[in-house]
Amino acid sequence: MRRREFITILGGAAVLWPLSARAQNTGKIPRIGFLGNSTAAMETNLIGPFRDGLRQFGYEEGRNLIIEFRWAEGKYDRFPALIAELLATKVDLIVTAGTPATLAVKKATSTVPLIFIALGDPVGTGVVPSLARPEGNLTGLSSIAPDLEGKRLGLLREVVPKLSHVAFFLNPANAFHTVSVRQARVAAQSLDIKLQAFEVDKSEQLDGAFASIVKEKPDALLILADRVFLHNRKRMMQFAIQQRLPSINAYRELVDAGGLMSYGPSYEDMHRRAASYVDKILKGAKPADLPIEQPTKFTLLINLKTARVLGLEIPPTLLARADEVIE
Repeated sequence: MRRREFITILGGAAVLWPLSARAQNTGKIPRIGFLGNSTAAMETNLIGPFRDGLRQFGYEEGRNLIIEFRWAEGKYDRFPALIAELLATKVDLIVTAGTPATLAVKKATSTVPLIFIALGDPVGTGVVPSLARPEGNLTGLSSIAPDLEGKRLGLLREVVPKLSHVAFFLNPANAFHTVSVRQARVAAQSLDIKLQAFEVDKSEQLDGAFASIVKEKPDALLILADRVFLHNRKRMMQFAIQQRLPSINAYRELVDAGGLMSYGPSYEDMHRRAASYVDKILKGAKPADLPIEQPTKFTLLINLKTARVLGLEIPPTLLARADEVIE
């Protein structure tokens, strides 16, 4: 080959490579929606692991992925409007956390893929017909596990041996709480504990519930898994400490805010694992072909600072089982 021909071919290749790269860069960047239950500031502990998971699959916001966040600020009645906003941006899929948000998206669209995180009971709440074959446009990760409320009540009994009366917060707007309440009542009966329900589905109802609890004088608080309670964790935990009430719940964030204990699936781990579903669907997988995952990691968190404030001694055997202790 003559030198001039070689240079011509080489030069052509040099021109073609940038053109090819430019074509890839101007291609459609995937856009996903994330429907948050609280606020960005209050869900940092969950969004961080979700972003970490995406990075493990090579996704970086602003470079090859756009995330449209919408925040309900603890108000479930905002879901329809927020979902309409996400659908208007032509998202490729929507990610939710919890049962109410998932049901709201399911009602709004049957075509845009939906990945749910920490859905309490996907089959029992009518979201999907089967964990193995979810069907339709949705799949994700479930937080369902046998007798979680019974285990939480048992942990309270270990800390308060004379425990006989427990007040518990539930959200009537959360379809999963039907299952949770059933678990709690069965466990309470076997433990000979009086269980008293206080319904709250909006932040504005908390003060009324607090006043009723003060009047009833329970020994402790059980707080069911719900994003309204997660959103109001500081108010709820301040109340528990003021009334000297030991508490147990599903979220570590409530313990960070001053609660005594949390026990349940690792929500951080589930948010991280959700990235694998995002990756598969963006690469062409159908949600109906992706089985729903169940929790693989459970954590017990104990706040010793709160225990001291409440004048409680945590049994050494319980401390030894804790995954994390706040000193």
